[in-house]
Amino acid sequence: MTSLGWAQIALVLAAILAAAIPLARYIAAVAAGRVTFLAPVERAFYAAGGIDPARGMGWRGYTLAMLAANAAGFLLLYALLRLQGVLPFNPQGFDGIPPFLAFNTAISFVTNTNWQAYSGEAAMSYLSQMAGLTVQNFLSAATGMALALAFCRAFAAGGLRDLGNFWADLVRVTLYILLPLALVVGVAFVAMGMPQTFARYAEATTLEGAAQTVPLGPVAFQVAIKHLGTNGGGFFGTNSAHPFEGPSALATALQIWSHQVIPFAMALAFGHIVGDRRQGWALLAVMLAFVLGGTWIVYAAEAAGNPLHIALGVDPAAGNMEGKEVRFGQALVALFTATTTGASNGAVNAMFDSFTPLGGLVPLFLIQLGEVLPGGVGAGLYGMIVFVLLAVFVAGLMVGRTPEYLGKKVQAREIKLAMLAVLVLPAVILGFTAVSLVLPVAVASIQDQGPHGLSEMLYAYSSAAGNNGSAFGGLTADTPWMNTTLGIAMALGRFAYIVPMMAIAGSIAAKPKLAASTGTFPTHGPLFAGLLAGVILILGGLQFMPALALGPIAEHFLLFAGKTF
Repeated sequence: MTSLGWAQIALVLAAILAAAIPLARYIAAVAAGRVTFLAPVERAFYAAGGIDPARGMGWRGYTLAMLAANAAGFLLLYALLRLQGVLPFNPQGFDGIPPFLAFNTAISFVTNTNWQAYSGEAAMSYLSQMAGLTVQNFLSAATGMALALAFCRAFAAGGLRDLGNFWADLVRVTLYILLPLALVVGVAFVAMGMPQTFARYAEATTLEGAAQTVPLGPVAFQVAIKHLGTNGGGFFGTNSAHPFEGPSALATALQIWSHQVIPFAMALAFGHIVGDRRQGWALLAVMLAFVLGGTWIVYAAEAAGNPLHIALGVDPAAGNMEGKEVRFGQALVALFTATTTGASNGAVNAMFDSFTPLGGLVPLFLIQLGEVLPGGVGAGLYGMIVFVLLAVFVAGLMVGRTPEYLGKKVQAREIKLAMLAVLVLPAVILGFTAVSLVLPVAVASIQDQGPHGLSEMLYAYSSAAGNNGSAFGGLTADTPWMNTTLGIAMALGRFAYIVPMMAIAGSIAAKPKLAASTGTFPTHGPLFAGLLAGVILILGGLQFMPALALGPIAEHFLLFAGKTF
C-alpha cells in the first residue's frame, strides 16, 4: 500500500460524496413529483399506458404491478435473445441464444443481477445488447429505486393508505434520474475512448502478421447505465478489464463514481423524504465504513503479494498483480472490488480467481452481507432499512421498551417479515451450493480442487442470490444445471426478498407517527450506527462463516503452509 494509492481512493470517494449530496435533494424532489421539466414526455407515457399517476397503490397493488412489469420484461427479453439470429442489427450474424442460456440471461438482467455465462462480443447482437440488455439495465434499476421510494414514504407520515403509484415512480425515476445521468456519463466515456458505433468488427494484422478481429459496438452508453444502475453486465466478456470498457485509470475512477453515487444519494434522500436528514447521514456512515474496511483489506492483501512468490525471491513491493491490469494499479482495483460487490454491481476490473485468499474473501463476504453497503440503486436502501428495524428491535430488547423507528412502532409482524427477508439469502445460497457440491453434473463445472473449488461454487450462488453478477472465475457456468439453478437463485434473491419487504412497508405506513419522547432511542448518532453495523455483521455474515472457513479462510492458512490449488 502507498500514500499515492490512498490519495486516489480518497479522491474518488470525495467526488462521490460531493455529487451524492445535491443528487439526494434532487431524488427527493423527483419522488415528490416536483421535477417536471419533461412533463409532456411523462404525460405521453401515462396516456399510452392508461396510467393515472395520482392513483395511489397499497403495498399489494404496488408489489403486483412491479411483479407484472418484471414478468413482461423477462418474457420479452427471452424472446429477443432466442430470435436474435433473424432480427436486424446483427452484423456478425450471431445465432439465437440457446434456451437454458437465454433463460439465465433474461432472469439475470431483469433482476439487476447481470450474471453472464457468455462473452458479449462472441454471442450478442447489437440489437440484443441495446434493446434487450441495456433496456433492462434501466428498468431493473428503476424498479429498485421505485421500491425504495415507496419504502421511504412509509416512514414519512402516519396512517397512509398507499405507497404511491409504481408506474409513475418507474417513469419518473427513468426520465429524470437515470436517463440524464447515463447521457452525461456515456458522453464522457466516449471522450475517454470507449467505442459507440454500429460498424462491423474491425479486422487487423498483428506485428507478427497474424489476423485479429477487434470487437466493436455501441459500448459507451451501455457501460454508463451498467454502472449507474449497479447492473454490472459487460459489453465484453472480460468486463471492465477490457481496454474498450476500461481504457484508463480515469475511466475506472468514473466507473467507481457511477456505481456509488446513486446508492449513497439514496441514503441521504431517505433523510430528506422522512424529514430528518440525520437519519440519512447515519445510514451513509455505516455504508461508507464498510466500503473503506473492504477496500483496506483487499488493498492490504493484494499489495502484500503471494508469500510463495516472495519466498522464491520476488520483490514483495510488486504485490500480487496476477489477474490485474497494470494501468489501474492496486489501489483502484481494491476500491473497484469493494464497491462493486458491496453495491450489487457485477462489474469487475480484475480476476477474483487470481486474488490472494483473503483478497478473494472480501467480495464474497460483502455480497453475503446482503449487499446493503451501499447496495444496489434502491435495493441497498430498502435492504438497509430491514437491518435498521432489526437493530431497533435489539435496542428495544436491551432497555425493555417497544422499539420505534422514526415515530413508527416496530412490532412482531415487522420483525417476522424482516427475518423472513434476511433468511432468503442464506437459504438460497447455502442450499444450492450444498446440492451442487454433491451432484456430479454440478461438480464437473468446478475448475480447481480443495477450498478454492468450494469458493468458486459458493461465490457463484452468492453472486446470483445476492443479485450481484460478478464471477469468482474458474467455474463453467454455461451448463443446463448451472444456468437453471443460478437463474432460480437470482429470481428468489430479488423477488422473495421484495415481497416481505413491501409487506413491512405497508404495515409501517398504516401506523400512526408518534412524537419522540425522552425514552425514544436516537437512531442518528454513532451509538446506533455501531449497533447497526454489528447487526449487519452478525445476522448477515455469521450465517456463512462455516462455509467461508472451509473455503477462502482454509485456503489462506494452507497457502502459508505451501499448498496451492
